[in-house]
Amino acid sequence: MSGLLGRLPWLKKTPSKPAVALEWAARAGYASRGFVYLSIGGLAASAAVELARTPAGAKGAIVALAHWPLGFVWVTLIAVGLIGFAIWRGLQSVFDADHQGKTAKGIASRIGQAISGIVYGALAWSLLELLDELEDFGEADEAQTARESAADLLSLPFGQWVLLVVGLFVLGVGIGGVVQAFRTDFGKRLGCRAGVKRWACWVGRIGYGMRGLAFLPLGFTLARAGLDQRAAEARNLGGALQTLEAQPFGSAVLFVTGLGLAAFGLYAVLEALWRRIDAPDPV
Repeated sequence: MSGLLGRLPWLKKTPSKPAVALEWAARAGYASRGFVYLSIGGLAASAAVELARTPAGAKGAIVALAHWPLGFVWVTLIAVGLIGFAIWRGLQSVFDADHQGKTAKGIASRIGQAISGIVYGALAWSLLELLDELEDFGEADEAQTARESAADLLSLPFGQWVLLVVGLFVLGVGIGGVVQAFRTDFGKRLGCRAGVKRWACWVGRIGYGMRGLAFLPLGFTLARAGLDQRAAEARNLGGALQTLEAQPFGSAVLFVTGLGLAAFGLYAVLEALWRRIDAPDPV
């Protein structure tokens, strides 16, 4: 095996067939997450220089991708990949695939992985629903969807507190992303050559840091919507990016943020290639 494929250590392993299937599902998932964030970042940067109308969140970015040639195929592949990523996140959490242990930090990380799996699974499901009705591939009103979801949640018993917890969780993810960008062991699970790993880690640090900053206003609006019991205050990622654009020097901030989110997407694609994945092996 030569060239790029010869540098992918996971192609040389011979685990059981179930473990191989799980690993491929995980890698397809990382790649799909990468394309989602590349799309979000590309739209945000384009909106900053007035090449697109407004920035969008995950669903809106994929709907925009559906208008490309073979868009139906692209959206299908991304949805299937996200299902694989959701499954992998669940297995990461349940089986402690990353060996994080039973410390408070490890348990918190595994809970985050489980929630991440639920979020990406829900996104995959929403994309599959869109595939059933191709005429829905218009401009996605994500802001309205976010408000409706918040209103549904607030109508439930203790819904106010659930929405508040969701907002605080998103804030935690944002802060965690910024912290992750400065960790000395960043990229420790990449199994590639030192030279490749060096620049890949720089891409990842920028991506995690900028995604973390973008999540801060998102988490704040969700938490405030819960505290005030006002669904109209809820935003999604696209709404958070629009909030950034409305600030002084907003176009420049949005452009840099878009590049950062695209960097996060690129790093996810690199993880699909080189991440060491210890898939649970039932055999």
